[in-house]
Amino acid sequence: MHSGLRAKLASRNENKLRELARVLADWRLELLDASGYPPEEGATYYENALAKARHGAKFAGEAWVLGEDSGLEVEGLAGAPGCELVALAPSREELRGTGVLEGRIAVEPRGDEGFGYDPIFVPAGEERTVAELGNEWKAENSHRARAARDLLRAFNER
Repeated sequence: MHSGLRAKLASRNENKLRELARVLADWRLELLDASGYPPEEGATYYENALAKARHGAKFAGEAWVLGEDSGLEVEGLAGAPGCELVALAPSREELRGTGVLEGRIAVEPRGDEGFGYDPIFVPAGEERTVAELGNEWKAENSHRARAARDLLRAFNER
């Protein structure tokens, strides 16, 4: 199951690395220290994730490179938190994982765990914010965890 696969996350965000590493536990995943990451100018999360992965591939040697982009979208803007992960092999083979977590915005921030929008996002079917639900819940249910599992599925089907 791709145990020990060496991969680099094209990001400077250690929180994202930590979250992905929980799902991709059999991989040797680390941040890619590269300069000049491209601006997030794509029309979709996928386009931004792919641009990050392609940029990171210039610095990654023989490692796979993960590009990630995600965000909080509001129903009035036709969305939910979404995440796209793109994995580029040293051969430039491309795999993709997608994850979505639906919910609503809390009236006020609540909770101490997680990062980013976690204190204000209440997942569908829950009364507590992601920050209140905690890191264990997030590791199983977040949009990024879902995208990582979808990426693992793509790896296993290739």
